[in-house]
Amino acid sequence: MKFKRKIIPDSNYSPSFITKKRLHEDEIDFDQLRSYRLSRVKKELVKRDIGACILFDPVNIRYALDSVNMSIFTMHNLHRYCFIPVNGPIILFEFFNCEHLSKHLKLINEIRPGISWDYFSQGDQVEKQIKKWTNEVQNLMNRNCGKNKRLAIDVCNGPGVLALNKIGLQIIDAKEIIEQARVIKSKEEIQCMRASLEVCEKGVRLMRNELKAGITEDELWSLFHKTNIENGGEWIECRMLTSGQRTNPWMQESSNKVIQQGEIVSFDTDMVGLYGYCADISRTFVEGHKFSSEQKKLYQMAIDQINHNSELIKPGLSFKEFVKKSWKLPEPYYGNRYSCMLHGIGLCDEWPMIKYPTDDDQQSGQFEKNMTVTVESYIGEVGGKEGVKLEQQYMVGENGLELMSHHPLEDL
Repeated sequence: MKFKRKIIPDSNYSPSFITKKRLHEDEIDFDQLRSYRLSRVKKELVKRDIGACILFDPVNIRYALDSVNMSIFTMHNLHRYCFIPVNGPIILFEFFNCEHLSKHLKLINEIRPGISWDYFSQGDQVEKQIKKWTNEVQNLMNRNCGKNKRLAIDVCNGPGVLALNKIGLQIIDAKEIIEQARVIKSKEEIQCMRASLEVCEKGVRLMRNELKAGITEDELWSLFHKTNIENGGEWIECRMLTSGQRTNPWMQESSNKVIQQGEIVSFDTDMVGLYGYCADISRTFVEGHKFSSEQKKLYQMAIDQINHNSELIKPGLSFKEFVKKSWKLPEPYYGNRYSCMLHGIGLCDEWPMIKYPTDDDQQSGQFEKNMTVTVESYIGEVGGKEGVKLEQQYMVGENGLELMSHHPLEDL
């Protein structure tokens, strides 16, 4: 069944201003990209006998519909969401007077004003607004899902979930559904990721070239942000760049500390870049580019860990088997270990997150062709002076991993 669009289609949307082509833009079939991703979401709903999903998380909306608007703002304000039934029209509920932003997207059948019930925007009208929202959701479920009352939602506050339960809907966590949909990448997604990585590595080169004693961590990190934005990127998830003794332990963010001669500088890009895809690599430089013997030791250990773990991975290898065979982090460094040895990557960090043997029970699953992952290493002795952070981004190929991140490691 076809559904009539209520918004002007692509052909009538032609801005009069001149735009510069983005990296590989002419090589990517965006219609195919969008259709593939939406079909993955619907297949996961069918698999679990769920009638529809409502997505609030802007990254999930981006995956399902490629619709973007104020992503950071809507991560903490429930002003924007979409309704995706297995069978029926797809509806985007948009922020005030922003309907025009997604009118070029052919997979969206209708765009309506979003109904918000948070205190920030509604004050003492919250109860009235939440009733209005639940009535609309109930009507959509009755019209499109028949007797199926199972509705998946990714992000929603307590009052919203309680209100939906009261009208007889069974609320399912959509996190698993969307994460599983995002696991296997299409050819077009891989093209987008490569483009994002090219921009990322351009920023990494700029930082390496500008790294000199006297610059602050924040000043150096700002060069990376600038590169991302001026090349069409979107945001950076964290500010993980530190120098000298601030590199050990890890997880401190950049500061106004002045970088000194011969200090290590370690960083993790966490860059949501071109076309919304994440470029997540880590590098460690030394001011002056001459490693001391201790710095070389830490750096070589990080290389050894990444090389060992990446060589294990191939389609069919279980996550538990990977953990069993993974590189053994020496005891003096184990207390400062990173939060995981590996995680999936796509529009952002994705499932799976594979941890060290002592951290929680290891989850089930296996590596599959066309998964994309990053392999992580942080080496910093407990109580030590400095630490090294390295991370590489890969695609799981037919026989093993294909390296996607090409900025060279340092020549020791």
